[in-house]
Amino acid sequence: MGMMAKMRSLAPWFIITVGGLFVIFMVLSDSKIGESMGRTGNDIGEVNGEAITYQEFANLLDRYREFQLQQNGQEIPENQMEQFRDQVWENLVNQKLMEQKIEEFDLTVSDSEIEDLLIGPNPPQSVTQYFIDSTGMFNREAYDNAIRNPQNKTAVLQIEDQVRQQLLQDKLSGLVNATAFVTDEEIKRKFYDDNIKMNADYVVVTISARDDSTLQATDDEIASYYKSHKEEYKREESRKIKYVLFNTRASRGDTLGIEKNLNAILKKMESDTSGFKTYIEIYSDKPYSKDTVQIVQIPVAAQDLVANADAGSFVGPILTNEGYILYRVEKSIKSKDKLVKASHILIKEKAEADSIYKELKAGADFAEMAKEKSQDPGSGLKGGDLGWFGKGQMVPEFEKAAFGGRIGRIQKPVKSQFGWHIILVKGKTDRKYIVESIVNKIVPSATTIDNIYNDAGDFQYLSEENGFEEMAKELDYQIVETPELKANASSIPGLGANRSLLLYTFANDIGDIGPVFKFQSGYVVSIISDIIEAGFQPLDDVKSRVENAVVMEKKSSKEFSIAQEIRAKIGDSGDLNLAKEVLPTAKVATVSNFSTAGSIPTIGREFAFSQTAFESPINVVSDPVKGNRGSYIIRVTNRTAFDSTSFSLQKNTIRTTLLNQKKSTLYSQWLVDIKEEADIVDNRFNFYR
Repeated sequence: MGMMAKMRSLAPWFIITVGGLFVIFMVLSDSKIGESMGRTGNDIGEVNGEAITYQEFANLLDRYREFQLQQNGQEIPENQMEQFRDQVWENLVNQKLMEQKIEEFDLTVSDSEIEDLLIGPNPPQSVTQYFIDSTGMFNREAYDNAIRNPQNKTAVLQIEDQVRQQLLQDKLSGLVNATAFVTDEEIKRKFYDDNIKMNADYVVVTISARDDSTLQATDDEIASYYKSHKEEYKREESRKIKYVLFNTRASRGDTLGIEKNLNAILKKMESDTSGFKTYIEIYSDKPYSKDTVQIVQIPVAAQDLVANADAGSFVGPILTNEGYILYRVEKSIKSKDKLVKASHILIKEKAEADSIYKELKAGADFAEMAKEKSQDPGSGLKGGDLGWFGKGQMVPEFEKAAFGGRIGRIQKPVKSQFGWHIILVKGKTDRKYIVESIVNKIVPSATTIDNIYNDAGDFQYLSEENGFEEMAKELDYQIVETPELKANASSIPGLGANRSLLLYTFANDIGDIGPVFKFQSGYVVSIISDIIEAGFQPLDDVKSRVENAVVMEKKSSKEFSIAQEIRAKIGDSGDLNLAKEVLPTAKVATVSNFSTAGSIPTIGREFAFSQTAFESPINVVSDPVKGNRGSYIIRVTNRTAFDSTSFSLQKNTIRTTLLNQKKSTLYSQWLVDIKEEADIVDNRFNFYR
């Protein structure tokens, strides 16, 4: 790539490579698009009173899409556009919030700061990545020449502007993170977590609340617990909608149209010298391939036709689960695998099986008899047909009879673990088939989709005039009501993701009928059916949860009480097995190589266990401690000694790691906090449905 091309490719997207948390600050220099456009578009939202125009959002959306295309060569799939727009919106809102904070804190970047960074010893990687030579090294000379070349003035100005924004971002994050610090105790704790390993013997006391009537919760206890823990049962505002879904399914006309088109292609090929591969590349929904397949690998509707086709002939078009398929059978070849096609009638009792066999031998129709008499409901509905199968797919007795039977001959009943089988072998093969195919998936046409959308629009209009439920009943449309929806829900049960419908639902009132919204499965017309205000969930609604909490509290207290009895029984003997004399079901076990961090083998995450083990003297039985899974008594048998030399060597590295983690967490939480405090208006539902 030429140097000028490289320089041009720097802008405006290189800032994205900063990555991680700071990606939300990208394209800051373009935040004034609305102003440059004269703010002629409608407002799509606001952040603390600052308007976001539709044009501003649409431009940013296009740039993200362009970047996505440059990165992986693929457009955003239509079924992911809703989520994609949400991500762009969140980034834009965060960008606006940070711009406002930069202005509030009066943060600035001087020209000399930018110059120092660009021509200093460590230019930003987001720029230097475009000057990597064939050895993988940064070509400083090429970089300096490009920066100083007057012909690159426009690109350099763009770089300077984006570096300015990055420096502003760094200053903002530095200001927010100024309070982050790490104590010596935190460093030592991290060292312990990573380096101190322990072995221990322990007793765990667990009891079954189900088998202990003293642990059941009374109504008074439930009411008392609910009253004292009411904050745990807060609920945010939620809403319900009723909706009618207009599925975007292919019509019969679409199906017939695909079949007609493939028949036309087949007719054209009869007089065309072009190879079948050319037609596949033009007309198939699947890429070209020439496959060698067994008959069982071909859709059932096409199996017999392919098996009986002459070399070089066409089969189809045939309707399958994949859609319509038009095959060209190049030839068949011998296979080491043998297959059988058979039907059967399954009967539990031998006498009845013998009777049916006699009727069949006397001329009764096998398929009709299977539908009427077979006790295998799956194959019985299909006249006993089992299709093609190979060895190892059926029970041994059935397999032996099927592979050993003559084609067209009804066999005497054969017994297996399932009953008595009357078998009719309908075909055998030891061939494979070399095939090519045109596959046309059955999808709704543009006309069909338009008609479905118009139906949804008509229903929405009529509902506004005559009532939602009344029109649905009159037009025989099914109404579905959702469970309670939260404003920040990622999807709507039964429908999927559509942020715009949620925004509409939480911006309007009960009885409001929304516009037509698009989902992957079709179009939706909805009405807001209920609004549940924020507050506390009534006891009746959460009674089972409260009851469970009371029982678990009682259970934990009783387990701890039993553990105290066990500890008294053990006394100074140190014999943990004495626990069995107090509670025969108490578990006595050993655990090795665990630390104060992470999961304990066979136990799981039990902070109380690991912390007690860390603090207990070696070979001294601990007092009982409550855990998540029961109450424990612990005796530590071994613990890694503290290595002061290793700690001194690792101390600074640990401090740096912990400090970076704290800064990242602090900055992320700061973003969450200012966003919660901000006045954000999101009216995207007026533009995207």
